[in-house]
Amino acid sequence: MKHHYLIKTTFILIIAGLLNACASSNSGDVYSRDEARKVQTIRKGVVESVRTVKLEGTKTPVGTAAGAVIGGVAGSTVGDGKGSAIAAVIGAVAGGLLGSAAEEGLTRKDALEITVKLDNGSLVAIVQEATEKFAPGDTVRLIDSGGITRVSH
Repeated sequence: MKHHYLIKTTFILIIAGLLNACASSNSGDVYSRDEARKVQTIRKGVVESVRTVKLEGTKTPVGTAAGAVIGGVAGSTVGDGKGSAIAAVIGAVAGGLLGSAAEEGLTRKDALEITVKLDNGSLVAIVQEATEKFAPGDTVRLIDSGGITRVSH
């Protein structure tokens, strides 16, 4: 019995590590390697409004597969013979569904929708992770690079 508990705990720790590694950043402070050493266009403006929003979490096969493995292992410990096999299948399906939901929940992030009035009078809204504080009236820069825009002070 302790052996099965150890296996389950190990799988859970591995899944948590994999899910954490899969999470990417949508912060205004994080650049991808592809963005390095490329010309970026700067526009200036004033923050009109800031609204707290959520960025949905990632939905990769990692969470589903890891959950299915854990569920299958846990289910296989129930009963003997055919009962154990059936429980393993049911456990794998349920674990896959739970693993997918867990991945999405664990990688969900707080974000800001920042509406900026540009110097030319137009309004734009940018959503990025809430790693920097913005308030109405703040003078900000919008940094554009290859279809990606971030707001910075």
